[in-house]
Amino acid sequence: MHRQAHEVLPALFNALDIDTAGRPPWLLGHSDGGSIALLHAARFSDAVAGAIVLAPHIIVEPISVKSIAQAREAYLHGDLRARLGRYHDDADSPFWGWNDIWLDPRFRDWSIEEEIGAIRCPLLAVQGLDDEYGTLEQIRGIARRVPQARLLELPECGHSPHRDQRETLIDAIAGFMRQHRTDQTA
Repeated sequence: MHRQAHEVLPALFNALDIDTAGRPPWLLGHSDGGSIALLHAARFSDAVAGAIVLAPHIIVEPISVKSIAQAREAYLHGDLRARLGRYHDDADSPFWGWNDIWLDPRFRDWSIEEEIGAIRCPLLAVQGLDDEYGTLEQIRGIARRVPQARLLELPECGHSPHRDQRETLIDAIAGFMRQHRTDQTA
């Protein structure tokens, strides 16, 4: 995730001619993408107008490992591979890249808690109360380290707030961005 945040995302902005110094973009990331957005905002604080993270990970929790192990079983013995194949030409590469890292015992101590304290931009952190991959400790940990962070805890919502609480999420994001909009943001 660090490489994606520190190398790949800046290269993408450059390739798309996004002037992050002149018109800093807003970042929106889900799950590991939320973690990547947090890491990018921490490293490049002047180049980010704001960040919205949905079900991000800042630490590895037992619930995460358990659910990722269940996803592995569903991929090997269920229909998860076929379902992901609808969205990926090669479902194996992203799945195993994600699954193998999270289930590697050396990854259990992974944490970005210290790094995210450098975030200076507006930050909205969203977590479903029924998230099977993480607890509220993920976003509450963000709030302890990023004082300007606003938290949104969604009932009847699992790991995908954009699917489970679509309208509530859209309203919250729109309101948050309006509240923090400037003429210089993209």
